[in-house]
This record gives sequence, structure tokens and C-alpha cells, in this order.
Amino acid sequence: MRHKKKGRKLGRKVGNRKALLMNLACQLIIHKKIKTTDPKAKELRTFIEPLITLAKKNDLHSRRLAIKKIPKKNIVRILFEEIAPVFNNRPGGYTRITKLGLRDNDRAPVSIIEFVESIETSLAESTESKKPN
Repeated sequence: MRHKKKGRKLGRKVGNRKALLMNLACQLIIHKKIKTTDPKAKELRTFIEPLITLAKKNDLHSRRLAIKKIPKKNIVRILFEEIAPVFNNRPGGYTRITKLGLRDNDRAPVSIIEFVESIETSLAESTESKKPN
């Protein structure tokens, strides 16, 4: 019985599962949108959203906790400096999962996971507002 065991196993052992989620989170932070299977996307949502909440605090302790989960400092920097300010006024629900259907070769359900608010447009707006006229 799986009493009080949260999360999906994804057909992997613990170490491989943690590495998979870390790499998916890194790719989501870099590309702002990734295409993956439904169970991986749903599990990635539970991994990345607490990291964005940490990044909104923007203090040293939060940064160290995020580096524990994602040990790539340049990606954590992107998370704290580019992504977190966009979601400053949002209480939660930072990602959106859109189902695409079934993959052709193995009929696995595929979906796109992306950030709810467009990061690129908000970055462009913030740089335009900073420029003096």
C-alpha cells in the first residue's frame, strides 16, 4: 500500500527520477516551454512551482535552497532574475499544461508545459519602461 507516498514513480528509481525532474526544470527555465509526456509534465509542475515561490522571496537562503534542487548556478540566476519578477503579484499557478494528444510511435499522451505569463513580453515591457524618453 502507498500510504502517504506522494508523486509518480515514472518507471524510474529515485536517483534517476530526481535527475529527470532537475533536467526538465532546467530546460523549462531556459526555453520557457517544453514538450513532454503528461505524467512527466504533471510531476514537473509539483517540482518547479515551489522553486518559483522561493525565487519570489529573492534572499540568500531561498537561493541556496533552489541550488539544492537545481545545482546549476546560471539556471538558478535566470530563475531568480528573469522569471520570478514576472510572477511577483501572482499567488500561485505559474505553469500551464496543454494536452496535445498521443505520440505516433508509442501512443503515449503528450503535452506542453509552459509558464502562464509570457516571460519575453514582460521582459521587453520592463526594459522599455526603464529607458528614459
